[in-house]
Amino acid sequence: MDPLRKYFAASLLLLFSGAPEAPGQGKAFYVLALAENGGHHIEYSRAARAWLNQLAADSNFSIDYIETPALLTDSFLSKYQLFIQLDYPPYGWPSQAAAAFQKFIAQGRGGWIGFHHATLLGEFDGYPIWQWFSDFMGGIRYKNYIADFAEAKVQVEDPVHPCMKGVPASFVVKKDEWYTYDKSPRPNVHVIASVDEASYIPDSKIKMGDHPVVWTNEKYPARNLYIFMGHSPGLFENKAYTTLFRNALFWAAKGQGKDFHK
Repeated sequence: MDPLRKYFAASLLLLFSGAPEAPGQGKAFYVLALAENGGHHIEYSRAARAWLNQLAADSNFSIDYIETPALLTDSFLSKYQLFIQLDYPPYGWPSQAAAAFQKFIAQGRGGWIGFHHATLLGEFDGYPIWQWFSDFMGGIRYKNYIADFAEAKVQVEDPVHPCMKGVPASFVVKKDEWYTYDKSPRPNVHVIASVDEASYIPDSKIKMGDHPVVWTNEKYPARNLYIFMGHSPGLFENKAYTTLFRNALFWAAKGQGKDFHK
């Protein structure tokens, strides 16, 4: 079995530290995280979970974790104000789960934050590309990645967006496997930050030219944010990154209707 197939099989396991229960009383809001539990993103997922659990305890919100999209239905998702796709890829989802997720986003039933692996869009392990998800992400298709990883500088393009409050105008990400796509999503999304490809250390020939890494698609009622950076657990020692993550969580978890993106 090839490594990607092994990863996907492992990721279909449910996180038995607690199958999601009905949210408790008195919490500010309720979050569901679809988290990978296998492959080479497992250390990031573990670090993210520890960080999220502490944030939930400190900020009075509830968070549940699942490791398979097979559990997703309209009823299941109705418990939550925010869905976090924590490095989980957009392929191989059962049809009812994909339909429930699409409705959740298209009808603005809650917010969404996706990280890193959520743009692994293409044909993988015999699964076709999820075209709706590609459109949601700006019409992109995964093309390549920097396999040996690289340090790089992220440049904020929209400093007044609520997700960028307290985030410096630029910040360094010390290690990531920067993806490239068949085209920039910029014409179809609102770009909030991009990576300066001239800052790669070591330099790489794998470049896009225009390379957004944080964006939102304002064509959908749900507050949504994609954050590319999400490979190394060391990201949770990066104050700019954790500030972005925290801001995104609170921004995406609240508000509906015509002012949902403000």
